[in-house]
Amino acid sequence: MSDIKKMATRDGYGTALVKLGEEHEDLIVFDADLAAATKTGVFRKAFPNRHFECGIAEGNMMAVAAGAASMGLVPFASSFAMFAAGRAFEQVRNSIGYPHLNVKIGATHGGISVGEDGASHQCCEDFALMRSIPGMVVLCPSDAVEAEAAVRAAYEHVGPVYLRFGRLAIPVFHDENNFKFEIGKGETLREGDDVAVIATGLMVYEALQAAEALKAEGIHARVINLCTIKPLDTELVLKAAKECGRIVTAEEHSVVGGLGEAVCAAVAESGIPCKVKRVGVNDEFGHSGPAAALLKQFGLSAENIAKVVKEF
Repeated sequence: MSDIKKMATRDGYGTALVKLGEEHEDLIVFDADLAAATKTGVFRKAFPNRHFECGIAEGNMMAVAAGAASMGLVPFASSFAMFAAGRAFEQVRNSIGYPHLNVKIGATHGGISVGEDGASHQCCEDFALMRSIPGMVVLCPSDAVEAEAAVRAAYEHVGPVYLRFGRLAIPVFHDENNFKFEIGKGETLREGDDVAVIATGLMVYEALQAAEALKAEGIHARVINLCTIKPLDTELVLKAAKECGRIVTAEEHSVVGGLGEAVCAAVAESGIPCKVKRVGVNDEFGHSGPAAALLKQFGLSAENIAKVVKEF
């Protein structure tokens, strides 16, 4: 798989916006002075009258998007995850979440893989923040193909949606001709009954690599991709808990408040005897550095997933 194509999920976001824009005149896009980085610039080029630059005023952008949604439009409001989820949290909660408006938040540059931009931009808290808002759907696609499909599903869903995309080019392992996506449903990418590795975002491909390495040691790992962090595919999670007895979660997010905690809650409340270990950022801030090196340093790698599984 050394020659596998690589693309950033943010590229899938931009591509999807243009395709949807051609199909739906009610789709509009807001950005906060980052159109080139968030990839909404491709939509602006295609539909200059439907792209609105709000400047470095993310809270205001969310309020404007809420107003547009109240008029029957379908706005996608975009910025870096740190600003869309962090800086604008109050407006997202009160102006979008509380009235349950049909706003889609396209948050790029999530997680440690932002790299050289450093801790101030490496948002590892956005899942926790967005999961806490009642009625908010939270999506984190694993490759560019899933990113496109998730954006389309977000447009079709009536209600607020938070989509997290990455800056780093990562392997594209889904076949766009056969891939089907549904909000609230995960997918089993590899069968196994010794342990289940449940991952989201760029950690899904790392989980697949870990499973391949573990197979050589006689450990058969099931790999599950959960793009939808909320609402969680509880049925799929509990099936894995029952059949495998051990779960390892993997996410490019703090172990506090993210996918791992959602899985732990589902398993604990089910009464199924299953142990869970979480792979993620261990309650610490990131720092500047090359993305690939940072991912390994913080344990967000196939090698560390395999190590955690073996320690089980």
